[in-house]
Amino acid sequence: MKNRINTKVIKIISGNKVTRLNVQVADTQRKREKGLMFVGKLPENEGMLFVFSEEIYGGFWMKNTFIPLSIAFLDSYGVILKILDMVPCIEDYCPTYDPGIFYYYAIEVNLGWFEKNQIKEGDYVKFN
Repeated sequence: MKNRINTKVIKIISGNKVTRLNVQVADTQRKREKGLMFVGKLPENEGMLFVFSEEIYGGFWMKNTFIPLSIAFLDSYGVILKILDMVPCIEDYCPTYDPGIFYYYAIEVNLGWFEKNQIKEGDYVKFN
């Protein structure tokens, strides 16, 4: 049986502006480890929401990821603490993109999506 990924729409609040994003939810260790590996194209307003059961510290890597991504790291309230850009890696050794902070959630989108939508650190995400 395939490991189904559930999807949902989240809202990112930036001042008076609300931006909707369709996300696949990676809420198990297996789903988080796979992430967006081997994905050839990510539609414009889609991404992946990584949900952790507790606050974590550490980074993400792009092993076997074919598309450039931006990633936002969020606290337990959904506040965006840090945004990083990441490049694809199909090598044996891939760098880790470490925000240097503790976080509960991470959102991966196409490279530059946050900037294009004027979403920045300090903005927040409503999950429901």
